[in-house]
Amino acid sequence: MADLTYKPIPHNHTEFLAAARLRPGFNDAYDSLELEYTVASQMLKARTKAGLTQDAVAERMGTTKSAISRLEGSGRHAPSLATLKKYAAAVGCDLQVRFVPQKAR
Repeated sequence: MADLTYKPIPHNHTEFLAAARLRPGFNDAYDSLELEYTVASQMLKARTKAGLTQDAVAERMGTTKSAISRLEGSGRHAPSLATLKKYAAAVGCDLQVRFVPQKAR
């Protein structure tokens, strides 16, 4: 049988991002996803703070672990407010949505 020894490849996200930002169009595309990444990050922090697994959140919401994984995987799926409210309740939080004035450009 072949030797299938695991050999991790080092990844420096800061260097990767700096190189990617040099590509035409990358900055606009990356920046346009800021809200989605912020929401996903807050969801993960809330779940972690609650000490819950994706399975536990799924059970509380009456859905599957794969659905929770999709919700927490920013960029590919835009959850409805109803789903976000259910998720918030499942992790012991309230959902707040605010409109914040834009900074002068």
